[in-house]
Amino acid sequence: MKQYNKTNFFKHTFCEFKQIENFEFPEDTNYKSKSESMYFYTKEGVYRKSNHWGRVANCRWKLIANEDYKNQQIVIGFAKWADFYSINSTEKIFFIDVDFDKKAAIIQPKKENETNNPLFTLTEAQQKIKQISILFKETKWASYFEDDIDITRYKVITEFINTNKTLQQIKREQK
Repeated sequence: MKQYNKTNFFKHTFCEFKQIENFEFPEDTNYKSKSESMYFYTKEGVYRKSNHWGRVANCRWKLIANEDYKNQQIVIGFAKWADFYSINSTEKIFFIDVDFDKKAAIIQPKKENETNNPLFTLTEAQQKIKQISILFKETKWASYFEDDIDITRYKVITEFINTNKTLQQIKREQK
């Protein structure tokens, strides 16, 4: 697996930064972008101070934020160098984690020694997440099934993230 550091972490990577409350950026910040994001590098990882997360240039950087976080708010996040993953289109290194109570799905990088979850490329995982979001938001599609919508959602989504079947195939088989 590729090793990331201050010279290459910003090149086509996926990462989850964790919001940090008590970090003062030193005057000699390592890098300041055109969009005013600030970066400070350490031996362990990178601190990033910014008001935008998600799609950052050619990267996909998520912020695992505290409950009081609001979009476009300036926050500081930290990520270890080992938390960066390549988002090239051929490596299947991501899986999908679904929280049925919160009706949300997120992309997770493969953990070491993790073999239980089917893996996808970032593009495949993003497409599945979009479809899962629709399954959670809309109800009309479930009117063709006999089970309760929550049971049907659980069955359909669970199979969707654990196989390479299309959503259409799964729905047809569930009827």
